[in-house]
Amino acid sequence: MNTTHKNEQDPLFPQGDKANSDYFTGNAWLKLLVNENEFNSVIGNVTFEAGARNNWHTHPGGQILIVTDGIGYYQEKGKPIQLIQRGDVIKIPADIKHWHGASVESALTHIAITAATPKGAVDWLERVTDEEFNSYNQ
Repeated sequence: MNTTHKNEQDPLFPQGDKANSDYFTGNAWLKLLVNENEFNSVIGNVTFEAGARNNWHTHPGGQILIVTDGIGYYQEKGKPIQLIQRGDVIKIPADIKHWHGASVESALTHIAITAATPKGAVDWLERVTDEEFNSYNQ
């Protein structure tokens, strides 16, 4: 029997389209896997190049991130930055102001599961400053 094993470095999903630069600093890509018209949630595979991150934002229905590759950061407003890596699951309650993205030296890929509510799925806010981004303490 001839079997092949997928190289762990191969992406699980295609990279997708470049993310909207109004809401991201640096290069990021989004592959929508499920849209809110198919189900009551939006599920996307998001890939960040090293140093890229999204703006501060909230989700009226909350969000779950499943890190599938790389090393990155997650921060809730008023709390220290957390290091996130492959295998981590981050549960973000509704209306918590936060951001996430790749670390300075590594790309990051995660699956984002976001509840679609009558208020929408996401409220985009201000950019994460370089000072905020670089405040990670190991």
